[in-house]
Amino acid sequence: MTTYSGLFEAFGLKGWCEAGSSGGPVSMAELLAKTTGKAAETNLWDTPFPSLDALHGACGAVPRTRELTAGIERLFLGIKDPLKTVLDPLTQPLSWAIDGALWAILVLPWWIVIPIFLAVVQFAARSGRITGFVASVLLMLAFVDHYDFAMQTLAIILVCTVICVLFGVPIGIAMARNDRLQRSVIPVLDMLQTLPTFVYLIPLIFLFSVTESKLYGIAIILYAIVPAIRLTDLGIRLVDRDVLEAAEAFGMSQRQKLFGVQIPLALPNIMAGVNQTIMMSLAMVVIASLVSAPGLGALVLRGINKLELGVGIVAGLAIVMLAIVLDRVTKAALAQVNLATKH
Repeated sequence: MTTYSGLFEAFGLKGWCEAGSSGGPVSMAELLAKTTGKAAETNLWDTPFPSLDALHGACGAVPRTRELTAGIERLFLGIKDPLKTVLDPLTQPLSWAIDGALWAILVLPWWIVIPIFLAVVQFAARSGRITGFVASVLLMLAFVDHYDFAMQTLAIILVCTVICVLFGVPIGIAMARNDRLQRSVIPVLDMLQTLPTFVYLIPLIFLFSVTESKLYGIAIILYAIVPAIRLTDLGIRLVDRDVLEAAEAFGMSQRQKLFGVQIPLALPNIMAGVNQTIMMSLAMVVIASLVSAPGLGALVLRGINKLELGVGIVAGLAIVMLAIVLDRVTKAALAQVNLATKH
C-alpha cells in the first residue's frame, strides 16, 4: 500500500524508509504495482486510516501491528521469571486458603454444614423467612446432586470476599483520608472495573500453573475488590462534617474519630460494597472455571463443551438460585446495619 509514500518523501524520509525495510510479505497493492509497473490508484474515498500497517506499506521502517503485539509478548515473557519469583511466595497463602476451604467444606457432612450455614444466615439476616428460603434452596440443590458443586462455589466466594474486605476496606479508608492517593488509585480501579473478565486470565495463565488455585483466586479478587474500595471511600467521605467537628471538640484523636465515628456511620456503605463484592465474586468464579476453578461453573463449562443442554441449564439455574440467596442475605444484613446505625 503506497497511499502515504508521498508523505514520507515530502519530509525527506525516503532513505530512512528504504533502510528500515524489513523485507516482509508485500501487500496485494504492492504486488499489483510491481506486476503492472504502476502504482495502484487510491481515491480520497478509499483512503485508509494511517494505521501502523498502512504506514508500513509506504515506509518499511514503520513497525507493523503484529510486530507491536509480538514486542509486548516478548516483554512479558522477559519479565515472567523474575515476576513469578516475587509473586509465588506472596500469593501462596491464597492457594492454601482456597484449598483448605474447599477441603473443609467437602469433608464435613451435609448435616453439619447446612445447619451451620443456616445459623450464620439467621444471625446475619435476623429473619426466619430468609433463613427458610436459604434452607429450601440448599436442600433443592442437594436433591439434584448439586450440593458439592454449590459448596465449592460458596467456599471460593467466601475466601475471596474475606480477602477483598481485608484489603479493600483499608485502601478505601486511606483514599478517603488522602485526596492525592484517591486521584492515583481511581484510574486503577476504573481499569479493573472495565477490563473484560477474560482478560484477567491471560497474564495469570502465563505466571501460574493451571493446577494452582491462586490462578483463579487472584482473578476473582482483582475483579471483585473494586466495589469494596469505592464504597468504603464514599462512605467515609459522606460522614457529616458537623459530626466530625463535634468529635474534635470532645478531644478525639484521628484514630478515635475513625473507629468511633467514621467507620460506624459509613458501615451501611461498606456493607453495600461487601454485597457487590460477593455478587461480582460469584460472576467471576463461573468464568474462572475456564482455568480449572471447581464448582457450578465447571458444570456450565461441561454443558458448553459437550453440548449437554440439561447439565448446563440446571447448573445455570443453580447459580441463579445461589446468587439470589447471597443477595437476599447480604441485603438483609445491610438492613440490620442500617437499623442499628439509626438507633
